[in-house]
Amino acid sequence: MNGSASGTAARSSLPRVVAASLIGTTIEWYDYFLYGTAAALVFGKVFFPHSDPLTGTLLSFLTYAIGFAARPVGALVFGHFGDRVGRKRLLVVSLLLMGGSTTAIGLLPTYDSVGVTAPVLLTALRLVQGFALGGEWGGAVLLVSEHGDQRRRGFWASWPQGGAPAGNLLAAGVLSLMTSLQSDAAFLSWGWRVPFLLSAVLVGVGMWIRLAVDESPLFKAALAAQRNRATVEQPPLVSVLKHHWREVLVAMGARMAENISYYVMTTFVLTYAVTHAHFGKQSALNAVLIASAVQFALIPLFGALSDRVGRKPVYLVGAVGVGIWAFVFFGMVDTRSFGSLVLAVTVGLVFHSAMYAPQAAFFSELFATRMRYSGASIGAQFASVAAGAPAPLIATALLKDYGSSTPISVYVAIAAAVTVLAVLCGRETRGRDLAEIDEQAGQEAQSADADTVGKPAVA
Repeated sequence: MNGSASGTAARSSLPRVVAASLIGTTIEWYDYFLYGTAAALVFGKVFFPHSDPLTGTLLSFLTYAIGFAARPVGALVFGHFGDRVGRKRLLVVSLLLMGGSTTAIGLLPTYDSVGVTAPVLLTALRLVQGFALGGEWGGAVLLVSEHGDQRRRGFWASWPQGGAPAGNLLAAGVLSLMTSLQSDAAFLSWGWRVPFLLSAVLVGVGMWIRLAVDESPLFKAALAAQRNRATVEQPPLVSVLKHHWREVLVAMGARMAENISYYVMTTFVLTYAVTHAHFGKQSALNAVLIASAVQFALIPLFGALSDRVGRKPVYLVGAVGVGIWAFVFFGMVDTRSFGSLVLAVTVGLVFHSAMYAPQAAFFSELFATRMRYSGASIGAQFASVAAGAPAPLIATALLKDYGSSTPISVYVAIAAAVTVLAVLCGRETRGRDLAEIDEQAGQEAQSADADTVGKPAVA
C-alpha cells in the first residue's frame, strides 16, 4: 500500500470531506438532541400528562434512554457494511433514517388524541433515531481520519466532533426561539413540533453535501489489498473481537465520563434548573446555548493540542476535571443566578471538550481499516448504553429519591474514575500511520493463512 500517495490524494480533498462530515453530524445531532431537550421540557406534559411533573419527566427520559439501546445495533449493522462496502454509502443511509424519524415525531398525535398509542409511536421513532446515530458517528469521524495524515489527524478529526455542540446549539436555539415567541400554551399545543419538522429541510441540505464526497482512499486501498490476497475474509465483528478486544474495552471505558457528564450537564440540567432551581425554560435553554457555542470553538483547539502532546494527556485532563467539577456544578446552578448557570455549564463542557475532541483520532488509531468502522463504533456505542442512555434517568431518579444533587455528583465522579483507568491502560496513538497499521494487519492475516495451510487436516 502506498501510504504517501494515498495521503497526498487525501489531503487534496480534506477540507471538503471535513465540511461534509461536520454538516452531516450537526444535522444528525440536531435531530438527536432535539429529542433530549424536548424530553426535558415538553414530552412529559404532551405524552405523559397524567403524571406529576417530575414523574412525567422521568417517563419521557425513559423513552429518551430507549434510543440508546438501538445504538449498539446500529454500530453492528453499519460497522459491518461500512467495513465491507465503504463509509460514504452508510453515512447517506444514516442521515435519511435520522431525518425521517425526526420529521415523523413532529407529526405525532398527542396522548390526549390517541391515548397510549402516542408514547408507543414516540418510542418506536426514538429507536430509529438511536439506530441511525449508532452508525453515523463511526463513519463520519473515520471518513475524515482516513483522508488526513497522522501529523494533524487530531485537529482534522475533531471537526466532526464539533457536530455535537453545533447540533445541540441549533436544537436549543430553535426551541429557545419558539418559547420566546409563543405562550406556554401555544408552545405545548403546536410550537414544539416546528423544530422537528425543520429536520426535513436540513436533511435535504446534508444529503446534497454528503453525496459529493469521495470514498476514503485508505478504505479503497485496503479493499483492493484484500481482494489481491484472494482469501475468505472474516466478518469485521469477528476480527475486532478476536484481535482488538482490549482496544474495544479501552474505548468503552474512555466513553464513560465523556458520555455521562455531557448528558447530565446539557440535558438533565434543563430539568434541574427549571424544577429545582426555578429558572425559566428560556433561561435554561439559553445557558446550554451559550455553553455549546463555546464548546464548538474549543473542540478543534483541543484536537490540535492532542497532536502536540498526545491523545492521552488531553483526555485525562478532561476526565479528572469533569469529575471534580461535578461537585461545583450543581452548587452554582443552585445560586439561581443566570451568570452562574452559564458558567457552570460552560466549564463543564470545557472539560468535556478535552475528552471529546481527541476521541475521534484516538479511536480511529486503535484499529485497522477493514475493521475500523466496526471497532470504533462498537467501542463507542456499546458504552453509550451504560453511560449516556441512563444518565438523565439516573440523575432524575437520584434527585427524586434524595432531594439533593450530591449523589448525582458522586455518580459523575465514579464515571470519571473509570475513564481515567481506561485511558491509562490504553496505548498512546498520536502519530500512528494508518497505512502502516493496515500493512501490519495484512502481514498478520497472511501469516495466519500460511499457518492454516501448513497444518495437517484433523480426521
